[in-house]
Amino acid sequence: MIVTSAVRHAAAGSAALLFVLPVPAAVASPAPTVSSVSSVPSAPSVFRASAVGEPTPPVRRYVDPARLDQRGVQVQPLAGAPRLPSASALSWVVADASTGEVLAARDAHRKLPPASTLKALFALTALPHHDPSDQHTVADSELTGIGAGSSLVGIKEGYTYKVSDLWNGVFLSSGNDAVHVLAAMNGGWDSMARKMQEKARSLGANDTHVVSPDGYDAPGQVSSAYDLAVFGRAGLQDPAFTRYCSTRYADFPAGSWSYGIANTNRLLTGENGVDRYPGLIGIKNGYTSNAGNTLVSAAKRGDRTLVVSVMNPQEGGGFAVYEEARSLLDWGFEAAGSVRPVGSLLPERPKAEADARAVAASRDGRGGAGPETAPRAGAVAGTASAEASGTKDARPEETGTKDVGTKDAGTKDSPVEGTPARSAPVRGASAEGDPAQGAPAEDGRAGNEPDKASAASDASAGLPLGLIGTACAAALALWLWRRRAGAGGSAQG
Repeated sequence: MIVTSAVRHAAAGSAALLFVLPVPAAVASPAPTVSSVSSVPSAPSVFRASAVGEPTPPVRRYVDPARLDQRGVQVQPLAGAPRLPSASALSWVVADASTGEVLAARDAHRKLPPASTLKALFALTALPHHDPSDQHTVADSELTGIGAGSSLVGIKEGYTYKVSDLWNGVFLSSGNDAVHVLAAMNGGWDSMARKMQEKARSLGANDTHVVSPDGYDAPGQVSSAYDLAVFGRAGLQDPAFTRYCSTRYADFPAGSWSYGIANTNRLLTGENGVDRYPGLIGIKNGYTSNAGNTLVSAAKRGDRTLVVSVMNPQEGGGFAVYEEARSLLDWGFEAAGSVRPVGSLLPERPKAEADARAVAASRDGRGGAGPETAPRAGAVAGTASAEASGTKDARPEETGTKDVGTKDAGTKDSPVEGTPARSAPVRGASAEGDPAQGAPAEDGRAGNEPDKASAASDASAGLPLGLIGTACAAALALWLWRRRAGAGGSAQG
């Protein structure tokens, strides 16, 4: 009887509690949302990732490093690509200055005399070693050995010049006298030639052989449209280089007075009947009787910067190099996104180094890396692989090109017959993002959320049993208390 009464009290108390308790969350069935779809416990992780719209990683574009070794025009147009303009130059290259991708080229590695475009490599080598405000007094010995007919800015022995003045002389007037003085300040003529050679190789420019740092014709001195584009792109990453090569006019000191000098790059200044090119940053032009007209130029339009090199046009006279560069720049801007790259200006990593970086990145990803560490490691490995696949290393010697001879007096960088000029573009350095970088983190969330949801469901499902037990215990305690209270009252009465 006592037990039956206790059970009735417990049941009544439990019923009352259960009556007022809300329905547990575990039995609720809310409509699925984008986030809830990814956390359904029964869905495999591979489907959960796709359910939330994970971005697909971009397909890495393969660039055949040997394609630019081939003779003739190289281009891979897609549907809707503009038609390449006709150009008579023996060699030319159109490349994206930001990515280094070569969009089109003709005989890119043909070895030809570069004339004063070689001054771009000279600047890359010597510019970092002196502050623009440094001053230097010119010695007579520093002006010896300048080739006959060289273009000059007018440096005089015994005069003191700022380094910035000397560089204006190099870029604007293509002054071989300024190159001689700066070379003397950087270890001497022969030493500078060796340093330029080393700099070229470090940039992946393997066609260039430096004999005369000013670009004056010398036996064996050659470069290529590919290498000139490499030098131009590298220069755009140096603010000082860019500032000098894009300067159109400057005052050059001459003791107690000064005189004006103008950049000989007609695309930059718009002089001598050549229209100025919009957005041109400059770089360098040159001319010798042996090299013909040469030009490495760059221009910016919107968020895109192109570098174009043109060597020795065979038609159209002395200014044809500018017009052919103009048409190639126009094509490059119009062809954005509608051609596949045919090569790269980036130096090729040795295969062993690329493989080692890929293995290290993979090891980091397996060794307990967090959801963000692993994708970054993979991106590094992918970058190394992409750069290795898109660039050149050693190239065979060019056959069928004319030998480099000694220049006739009066023809080197002649402002009358030739087309010297300097100017350099500012490089945008935009690296492509990796849409896949967030994928592992997304997978991590998708993999963990079902466990959390399952644990929450188990807790919710177990909640009513706990409440029933608590209610029963409370009801039994209440009944015993009332019984004791009633017994006490009977004894007193």
